[in-house]
Amino acid sequence: MNGGSATRDERAEAADTLWRLTAHPAQRPPEGPWRTWLFLGGRGAGKTRAGAEWLAARARPGARLALVGPTLHDVREVMAEGTSGLLRLPGRPRPRWEAVRRRLVWPNGAVAYAFSAEDPDSLRGPQFHAAWADEFCAWRRPGETLALLRMGLRLGNDPRLAVTTTPRPIPALRALVAEPLTVRTDAPTGANAANLSPAFLEDLKTLYGGTRLAAQELDGRLLEGEGALWRAADLERARVPAPPGPMERVVVAVDPPAGMDGDACGIVVAGRVGDRAWVLADRTTRGLSPLGWARRVADAATAFGASRIVAEANQGGEMVRACLSAGGAPCPVRLAHAARGKRARAEPVAALYEQGRVLHAGVFTELEEELLALGSGGGECGRRGASPDRADALVWAITDLLIHPAGPRAEPRIRLL
Repeated sequence: MNGGSATRDERAEAADTLWRLTAHPAQRPPEGPWRTWLFLGGRGAGKTRAGAEWLAARARPGARLALVGPTLHDVREVMAEGTSGLLRLPGRPRPRWEAVRRRLVWPNGAVAYAFSAEDPDSLRGPQFHAAWADEFCAWRRPGETLALLRMGLRLGNDPRLAVTTTPRPIPALRALVAEPLTVRTDAPTGANAANLSPAFLEDLKTLYGGTRLAAQELDGRLLEGEGALWRAADLERARVPAPPGPMERVVVAVDPPAGMDGDACGIVVAGRVGDRAWVLADRTTRGLSPLGWARRVADAATAFGASRIVAEANQGGEMVRACLSAGGAPCPVRLAHAARGKRARAEPVAALYEQGRVLHAGVFTELEEELLALGSGGGECGRRGASPDRADALVWAITDLLIHPAGPRAEPRIRLL
C-alpha cells in the first residue's frame, strides 16, 4: 500500500470516528446481522445525513453502490449535492459528480450510480455491494422498485440496504417494517434540534402541534391508513405511565406462527382493573421453534402472574396447547378459535379504545402500528404479505378480559327429547 492510500484510509477512519461521536443515536447504523436498515424520521431528523454517512463508509476501493430517490432530480439535489449529501460530508474523501453517466466517482475507484424510482426497470441488470434508498414513501411504485433494487444487491459477502424516509401509511412500508431482517430506528424532528433553527421548531409546533400531520411529519410516526379501525389520537390518549395498582386478573394472549421462518409469534400481556384493561407488555418474538416461543409465553405468564393463557388455535389446534404445556405454562390454557375475520374480531376492541377503556402501560410502538394498520388498505391488516401478530394477540387478550371474560358464549342449541 502506498503512502497516498494509507492517508486516505486514515482520513476515512477519522471521518467514521467523528460521525460516531456527533451523530444522535438513531443516526448510527444498528449492530447485528441485518439486511435492511430502515430509518423512519420526521422532517429535519437527520435522515439524509445518516444515509449519506452510511453509504460513504462503504465507498471502498472498487465498490459499486446505488442511490435511489423519488426522481433523478432528488438524487442529485438531495442525496448527492444537498446540504447533508455525499458531496458535503466533512472529513470524507469527496467524489465527483458525472452528470452524463449519472454517477458519483470516488478517488479510490468506488462508484455510486443514481436511479429514479420513477423508472424501476432501470434497476434491471446492474449489481451492487450496497444501496441507499431515500424518501421511500414518496416513490411512485415503492414495492416494485424496492424488489428490483434488492435483486441487484448481490456483490460481496454482505450486501446491505439503507432506507431513509418520513413514514406514510402505505402497504409497502408496513411490509418492509415487518420483514425479519429489517432493523429499524426512529427519530422525531426534535432529535436533531442541535442542527436546526429554534424558530423552525417552534413555528412547526405552534402550527401543527398535536395534529395528525405533526405525528407523521415531525414525530416520524407511522399512522393509520384509510379505513383503519384504530385512530392515532385514541392510542396517544391510551398511553399512561403505569397502572393504578395490582391487576384483578392478568392474561397472556398468543397468536402462534404458522412456522419458524414466517410470521412472528404475537405475545401480549394484559390485565383488568374494574371495567378497564391495561396492556402491560408486548413480548412478541420471531424465528423461535414451537418450544422456544412456548417458553417465552410461559416466562411472561410467570413474570406477570397470569391466571390464563389465551391462544389462537386455528393454526395448530390441540398442538398449540401441547406446545404451551411442554414450554412450562404455569396457568390454564384456553384455546380461542377464530370463526370471524380479523376486522370483525377487532371492531369491538377498537370501540373500547375509543371509549377510553383500554390503556397502555408505556409506549408499544410496533404493536400500535399494527393496530393502526388493521382494516386499512392492502389487506385486512393493511400490510400485504405480513400478518398483524401483535395486534391479533392484543385483540384476543382484551376480548378475554372485557368482552367475554368467561370465554365466548356457546351458540344456543335445541335438543329433541
